[in-house]
Amino acid sequence: MGRDKYARQSLGSLSKRIQESRVLMVGAGGIGCELLKNLVLTGFGETHIVDLDTIDLSNLNRQFLFRKEHIKKSKALVAKESAAKFNPNVKIEAHHGNIKDPNFNIAWFKSFDIVFNALDNMDARRHVNKMCLAADVPLVDSGTTGFQGQVQVIRKGKTECYDCLAKEPPKTFPVCTIRSTPSQPIHCIVWGKSYLFAEIFGLSEESAPEMDAAEDSENADEIANLRTEAQALLRIRESMGSEEFPRLVFNKVYKEDIERLRNAEGMWKERKAPEPLDYEALSQEALGVGEEVAKKDQVVWTLAENFAVFVRSLKRLSDRMEGLRANVDMGNSTPILTFDKDDEDTLDFVAASANLRSHIFGIETRSKFDIKQMAGNIIPAIATANALTAGLCVLQAVKVLRDEISKAKLVYLNRPYDNALSSGPLRPPNPACPTCSGAQTTLIVDPSRATLNNLVEDVLRKELGYGEEFSINSEGGLIFDPDEDQHLEKTFSELNLKSDSFITVIDEEDENTKVNLILAVSERTLPKDAAPLQLVEKVTIGTKPKAPPAPVVNGHSHPLPILNGDSHKRKRPADDGELEAEVAHKRGKVAPAPQDDVVVLDDPDDGAIVID
Repeated sequence: MGRDKYARQSLGSLSKRIQESRVLMVGAGGIGCELLKNLVLTGFGETHIVDLDTIDLSNLNRQFLFRKEHIKKSKALVAKESAAKFNPNVKIEAHHGNIKDPNFNIAWFKSFDIVFNALDNMDARRHVNKMCLAADVPLVDSGTTGFQGQVQVIRKGKTECYDCLAKEPPKTFPVCTIRSTPSQPIHCIVWGKSYLFAEIFGLSEESAPEMDAAEDSENADEIANLRTEAQALLRIRESMGSEEFPRLVFNKVYKEDIERLRNAEGMWKERKAPEPLDYEALSQEALGVGEEVAKKDQVVWTLAENFAVFVRSLKRLSDRMEGLRANVDMGNSTPILTFDKDDEDTLDFVAASANLRSHIFGIETRSKFDIKQMAGNIIPAIATANALTAGLCVLQAVKVLRDEISKAKLVYLNRPYDNALSSGPLRPPNPACPTCSGAQTTLIVDPSRATLNNLVEDVLRKELGYGEEFSINSEGGLIFDPDEDQHLEKTFSELNLKSDSFITVIDEEDENTKVNLILAVSERTLPKDAAPLQLVEKVTIGTKPKAPPAPVVNGHSHPLPILNGDSHKRKRPADDGELEAEVAHKRGKVAPAPQDDVVVLDDPDDGAIVID
């Protein structure tokens, strides 16, 4: 009896297609281990795994393909080795790398029959979503948080994509708490991650979602102080790479800023004042601290150990920034680093900087392991939730491979004491989605000859009929609009627009506004007598639907009411009938004829009527 006998009985004619399929699994962590096991045992013929992470001790309680002897080894490579033993008839290819690497391009994505997302961060999930849309490959996206999980099938032009619904923003903390009066370890961690790291190596914290910087809030004075200090840090940032750089940064944030806070005597009547740190004294204390201390991630470091880790990680990150500046022409973009909980340099920096600040304010310091969980917004994973979610992924994939996308479901895994599983039909694409609602095509580019001006004049205006008001964005930011035209003569190479870069054209005309146009760049050397830019196919660009006029009440236009306080929580847009019914339910019975816009309440006790 063949090992696939029961699979063939269960799947029927689909069994052969599964055996001949070529699938991609992105992520080999909690969901990924369970999913790979399912794919192998189901008999998927060829599976490719991509993961940039290495195995940590904390993974072993739920990522069952790994053992203690695998710690510090590649997750993708070990997962391949372990899962291959379950079924010798399948082929597994492992790639230890970042899914954003240029070798994982659109052409590579097109070679797969289906893609599975088993990722734990939003940025990577958005990237895979975009690549699958560009390659026109079905995607099964999944995720878990604690006991909860979700599985969503994404198919270009037929279902919502990952970006169709706005995701809940991260929790925010008031600037005054983060900046001046921290009282918990999380306050210092957010300061290290979203303020200090961002000001030195990334973008200004003003755009950081974890720091609530509303101009009209009670934090306005602190925001002004924060901006003043940010300007001082920017000046220090210019000395990056010098021997004095660590001393300048340390003295600025752990001495001068703290001394300024101490001078605000009114702040410390009810709480202990912070104590500034001395760079020279700590340098002497840290002389005997070796580099191995950073690897002790479950031990709470001493003050001297935190100082040593801070200085060393600051130097390593500075070297990386200098390398970016020297080797990469970013066009209109400034080279930056971003925090990643799996990046040892950035995690060391945030852990040490947060603990130094905690010490200053008399707050309990934490281990690097604990800080990784808080800084990465990690909710403890539940092995059972991962296993259930991985199983649901394969069940939905079977429907996709049968070409029965209409039967696929959006499935939710709930807490055990709730309705454990709930599902609903896949929703159509959101016409306002910035990722999938627009027109898409590929732009063939001769990078050494093609300029931004060729794109603006020859392709967009002459060939596609754009007017004067539009802007062009690359993944690095804005590169053209009517007021930002200094890059017109730069080539695509100079603007760092390489193969599989995405360019978004946004029409800003008031009338007949075109939907966004997304161009995937494909590099190719073209004949010298040919145009340096060519569209693979003439694309039809629709127009954006006009917003419905606001309802007129007593001669005044009013927007539709926000129901239940949070309009963004609605699972799908209500149709007019639902809206009218819900408004009627909230306000009472509505008179059948709109005579005087009067709403009569159900048996009002005081005989009152309400004029809407």
